[in-house]
Amino acid sequence: MSNLSDDTLRRITSKIREKKILELTTQQLNAIPRDEQVKMYKGVGKAFIMQPRESISAEHTAQQKAISDDLSSLTKKAKYLEKQLNDAQGQLRDIFHNQQRAE
Repeated sequence: MSNLSDDTLRRITSKIREKKILELTTQQLNAIPRDEQVKMYKGVGKAFIMQPRESISAEHTAQQKAISDDLSSLTKKAKYLEKQLNDAQGQLRDIFHNQQRAE
């Protein structure tokens, strides 16, 4: 169970890092003047494709929503696993205490 919990915590940390990177990228894009002359490019593998600002902004918004949803579900999963672990440890303690009393 510990491995599953560790994996969940690693995934949460990874999603938080992705969220911060996306927020910084969005801040940098918002700092660029909204002029028609400014060309924006999206990285695709080793190439870049020119895309309109609205398309890039919409993609970032969708990514932010997906990351927030993932973080929410991972946090709930981590809390559930923590509760399961605590319950299992409590049950084991009860079993050992009952066993010691019986002897």
